[in-house]
Amino acid sequence: MSQNKYTLLNADNKFYQSDQKGKFGGYRKTKIYGKLDCIKANKYLSKGLYVKNRVFFADEQTAVAAGYRPCAVCMPKEYQVWKANKGK
Repeated sequence: MSQNKYTLLNADNKFYQSDQKGKFGGYRKTKIYGKLDCIKANKYLSKGLYVKNRVFFADEQTAVAAGYRPCAVCMPKEYQVWKANKGK
């Protein structure tokens, strides 16, 4: 039985192979990350958008370290913290 490998993005914005699925999805063009069930991201994905620039992260800390910000739709509390702290 072969083990699935998943392509994730690390804090240095480099892709690597993992045995574990990513817990957060991101969009490289806008550097936004969010939950995999995000209604807004899934709306665009269902239309065939985002697909080429979709990335996945093992955890939220890695997404932040890679320079991504939280999604305002699926992560409103985290987004408000980010917004309050940006530029500091």
